Amino acid sequence: MTRDTYINKIVPIGFLFAIVLWMGNSAYVYLSVAFIQMVKALMPAVVYCVGVVFKVEVFNRKTMANMLTIALGVAIASFGEINFNAFGFSLLMASLVSEAVRVVSIQLLLTSCDIKLNSVTTLYYVSPVCFAFLTVPFVFLELPKLLSADDVNVNPFIFLSNATLAFALNVSIYLLIGKTSALTMNVAGVIKDWILIFISSVLFDAPISGVQLAGYFLAFLAVMYYNYAKIQEREQMSGALNSSNMNSSTSKGGEEMQPKGNNA
Repeated sequence: MTRDTYINKIVPIGFLFAIVLWMGNSAYVYLSVAFIQMVKALMPAVVYCVGVVFKVEVFNRKTMANMLTIALGVAIASFGEINFNAFGFSLLMASLVSEAVRVVSIQLLLTSCDIKLNSVTTLYYVSPVCFAFLTVPFVFLELPKLLSADDVNVNPFIFLSNATLAFALNVSIYLLIGKTSALTMNVAGVIKDWILIFISSVLFDAPISGVQLAGYFLAFLAVMYYNYAKIQEREQMSGALNSSNMNSSTSKGGEEMQPKGNNA
């Protein structure tokens, strides 16, 4: 990868990733883990809307209705949140929008240069840039609070174990998709969301109302339908492409088998 490609393509993605991590992690200070996981179900809708704006996705009324259903489910879950915090919710939404722009930017910037990145090589290229950008808010916003606070216990083991788990997660995602498929990854992700909501509610004693569960279940069904529709769309496109290639090969074979005419 050349220096110009790294600066023009990788650095903007690293900047957006830093915003995602900073604002997304800051939201945990104000909101419960279970509620944050419920709101993250809105991610497909945000990515679709950003994709339409950047003309990566084609606007479709049926798909937009599905996205609105997801948004409605998340709105119901937010309405049922007992310990709702507007500032924390704003941070979370800013993180989701930044993540959507980052995903679309990867599709626009990297595919235009025919750069192939998996989860491991993405970490290799993006992590240094992300670390550099995250240093700014840490030095000016978080470090002064850490130095002035007396009750903050910085445990290096916790930080190291957290980083190790995060790296292992990215590697496991890469291996899972490589050994199975993206569909398996989507199904496993849905199961992971439910487990995370349940465990966080038990460990952190975060109450979950019936309204929240009803709203998240509605968003969950809409997300599952969206994933199913995308898979069906890919299969149709793949089938049409294979059929076109077979027809092209058949016509070429027929031309080659035609006997040449005798010259008079």
